[in-house]
Parts: sequence; C-alpha cells; structure tokens
Amino acid sequence: MEVKCPICAKQVVWAPTSEYRPFCSKKCQLIDLGEWAAEDRKIAGKPAEDATPKHIDVEEIEAMLAQQQEDFFKH
Repeated sequence: MEVKCPICAKQVVWAPTSEYRPFCSKKCQLIDLGEWAAEDRKIAGKPAEDATPKHIDVEEIEAMLAQQQEDFFKH
C-alpha cells in the first residue's frame, strides 16, 4: 500500500520498513513537527473556554504571596 507524504505528496510505502511513515523523509517529518509546534496545524474542535481571569485583583495576589513562607522562592 502506498500513501502520499502529507508535506511533499511523494508516494510512501506504508510498511513497518518505512522509518518515517507517513512521511517520506526525516526532513518532511521535522517540517510537520515544526508546523504543529508553531500551531499552524491543529485538530478541529470547539474553541476552548478563555482561561484568563476577567478581573485580576492585584491586592488579593499580593496578600496570597505575603502568606507564603519566606524561603518559598529560594529553591
């Protein structure tokens, strides 16, 4: 069975002996990895909920930090 390389469309034999399948080469494999890392590729789905708080209370954060042990940040 042969498939097309997702990057360059070259025919690739789909077999355990094809080291980079579904890619034709290490180069195409790394190009694909780079596209995923740069978020040029993604799996379709519902948009994620915005995890950023709507309101940041600086005083509340400072109060929480003040409650930490003095050596908390010295690790």
